[in-house]
Amino acid sequence: QLQIVESGGGLVQSGGSLRLSCAVSGSTSDYGAIGWFRHSPGKEQEGVTCIHMNTSSTDYADSVKGRFTISRDASKNTVYLQMDSLKPEDTAVYYCAADHHYGFYDCSLMAVHYKSWGQGTRVTVSS
Repeated sequence: QLQIVESGGGLVQSGGSLRLSCAVSGSTSDYGAIGWFRHSPGKEQEGVTCIHMNTSSTDYADSVKGRFTISRDASKNTVYLQMDSLKPEDTAVYYCAADHHYGFYDCSLMAVHYKSWGQGTRVTVSS
């Protein structure tokens, strides 16, 4: 029912910045939060950050706290991930997902709570 499209990935040098976009087509009543996840070969999937659609409550993985910022533009039904001070270990395919109304106030970084996923956008950080 929901269509999710990520964009904004690319190649950037260590210390640089990128902004990812997540465009969601569908009713906001069908989900309660948007999350960003990432995966690279040989590593487990990691919940990066999330934002609650009603409360704007956010959560961040310790690995990105202070460097990444999630935000949303309700009028465009779009969520953004601003990534600053990028490191080579941030290299991954980044996925945007919509959740199952996990919480009334908070969002979750656990993938099991998300029902709809985008195709991913690749981020490569060179040293």
